[in-house]
Amino acid sequence: MAPVPPVLVWTLGALGAALVVKLLAKEWRRGSADRDRVKGAPAGEVKREAAPTLRRDPETGIYRP
Repeated sequence: MAPVPPVLVWTLGALGAALVVKLLAKEWRRGSADRDRVKGAPAGEVKREAAPTLRRDPETGIYRP
């Protein structure tokens, strides 16, 4: 069996590296788009009626709903 020429190994390595860089750039852009979409969306207002009011238990000093 003949050894693989170094030029072929370097070419395959360069193609593989280019593919990895392309995939990483695509994922980076997708992540940035998701972050920008969420960052631009307004946060929902807190409904105070839905949250229970905490009252302190005089015997234990622990706050309970």
